[in-house]
Amino acid sequence: MFGYAGKILVVDLTSENIDTIPLGEELARKYLGGLGINTKLLFDHTRRAIDPLSPDNVLLFGTGPLAGTFMPTASKTDVSAKSPITGLFGATSSGYHFGSELKYAGYDHVLIKGKSARPVYLAIQNGSAEIRDAAHLWGRDVWDTIDALEAEWKSEDIQVAAIGPGGENLIRFAAIQNGKYDAWARTGMGAVMGSKLLKAIAVRGKGGVKVAKKELFRQLARQLRKEIVDSPFFQAVSKYGSMAATGPYGKFGALAGKNFQTGVIEDWFQTRGYKVVEQYSDQMMACPACPVACAHWAVVKDGPYAGLAMKGIEVTPIFEIGAKLAVHDLDGVLKCIEAFHRHGIDVVSGCGTIGMLMELVQRGLIAEEKIGFPVQWGDVDAICKLIGMISGREGIGDILAEGSKRANIALTGNDDYSMTVKGLEIPTFDPRGRWSVWTFGFLTSTRGGDNLRTRNPVENLRFPSLPDDYRKEPFDFPKQFYDKMDMPEDLKKKIIDSDLKTVDIVLMEKWSEDLISVFNSIGICTRPPSLQALGPTSIAKMLQACVGWDMDAEEVIKAGERIHNLQRIYNLREGEKREDAVFPKRFLREKLPEGPAKGMVIDKNEVDRMLDDYYEARGWDPKQGIPTREKMQDLGLEEEWASLLKNK
Repeated sequence: MFGYAGKILVVDLTSENIDTIPLGEELARKYLGGLGINTKLLFDHTRRAIDPLSPDNVLLFGTGPLAGTFMPTASKTDVSAKSPITGLFGATSSGYHFGSELKYAGYDHVLIKGKSARPVYLAIQNGSAEIRDAAHLWGRDVWDTIDALEAEWKSEDIQVAAIGPGGENLIRFAAIQNGKYDAWARTGMGAVMGSKLLKAIAVRGKGGVKVAKKELFRQLARQLRKEIVDSPFFQAVSKYGSMAATGPYGKFGALAGKNFQTGVIEDWFQTRGYKVVEQYSDQMMACPACPVACAHWAVVKDGPYAGLAMKGIEVTPIFEIGAKLAVHDLDGVLKCIEAFHRHGIDVVSGCGTIGMLMELVQRGLIAEEKIGFPVQWGDVDAICKLIGMISGREGIGDILAEGSKRANIALTGNDDYSMTVKGLEIPTFDPRGRWSVWTFGFLTSTRGGDNLRTRNPVENLRFPSLPDDYRKEPFDFPKQFYDKMDMPEDLKKKIIDSDLKTVDIVLMEKWSEDLISVFNSIGICTRPPSLQALGPTSIAKMLQACVGWDMDAEEVIKAGERIHNLQRIYNLREGEKREDAVFPKRFLREKLPEGPAKGMVIDKNEVDRMLDDYYEARGWDPKQGIPTREKMQDLGLEEEWASLLKNK
């Protein structure tokens, strides 16, 4: 089969048996790869109500058919399991070289079952795999682990997925690090890996990816590269990376300042805005096949952290550490990022949990004696100490290791200061300060409070988008951009009002979730400008050239819809209810105290009406969010739907 390696590696850590099963074309075409096939395998290989940290859970690594090729931005790998932080569908995506190397080593997916009797790591190379002892690695931080494996393999070219002490100690929001500087961060996949006593996966391969139509594939790659470069977002993102978003959200007063207490930070632009990048970096970094190069190599030149050098100036940690925890300068932000990476902890959930604790201290709801040292907003040393305590489950870190919601309840008896949806900490910015497809998506995401599984492809960050009309988000790009947008014309007219220049948030929510499910399944990047330039028509052409399928845009987007619906069925099977789709109490009760969005609060009644409409648009029961029989038949999910009803 072209495009795919054609094999799923199955590793049973309990028996130490390793096997391979063929990746059938029917499964591949129905679920595409990466996130999609992971979703199907997770649904089939786990039972309802299992403990996410038990041997009954499975851990899945999956990459798509385009990974390992020179198709623009094709580098993503998805990791999936039942989430220990939410108890629902868990998944997280990361780029760089791991997915390509896995394909070159001969595998599209790795399915890990059971639990080892001792610390081990998985060695994969050139069509074979073995379980190796990891006693010498257990207890080491991620960077030391990678250094040790590179020395052991006598190669710096291996790709390593590793956990740190955070994963070993079953921190519910532990990450799996993708090399030293990237991560499969969200939903606690590192804890699942640690529960299996699996310290790392090291991969090396010398194979390649065979495509069905070589010349057509080359031509298409050149054409789509040009589409990305011509995107309205390309110049800003290629110069400042994801940091380009720090300016607009600071301007809107939508920052997550001090655990979402304020959307305004007075000197934000001078100290943490996108232009600060120039003081720390003159070197861009790109994932394989990516023309954008949105990452930066950062160097701290002086001060207490002088000499610290790493890939690290990205929008998420800047918002999380710089705003949510109020760390004032990038020197301190980079030091905190280093601690999160070394310990193997998700920055978003980690900052959400530490921010919750800091607010409890601020309000006098927890005594300093219970922590053991002073904890103040922006204190880098205290933050790094707390990261270490969480990672080692030491003192109050043992409570915080359960995540902000469980910890808030344990410390105060309520969850008033935990900013979560479905148990997962909300990232990045305050929906009271900017209402959009993205912020409504915190409620509809299958993995909980989320920032990367939905996004308006025509989002324009020149507009504050305060919710005068909860259904509408401003849209203002040149007409030729609207005309070129890769979306069926009849649907485009329903979603986008080109005269009023607004987007229907509900309908765009469904479209973008399905589209991004496709992106994460075939292995291409979801960030602008890729998300703006590419769509189901161009993806169908990619798959025609790569795999050789006679596939059209309609089949592509239906695959995305199928993947999203199967995740929904999984969550319903695990007990998710309509009432779980609700914002934290703060957003519903407390008005923003200052800035352009001063006085804004989320109207729950308006949001509930939008959820009704969203469920109806998806072909689900509008009051309960349960997919209808007709929708399941249309998507070919009758068996999965029947199993849901049986379990209920």
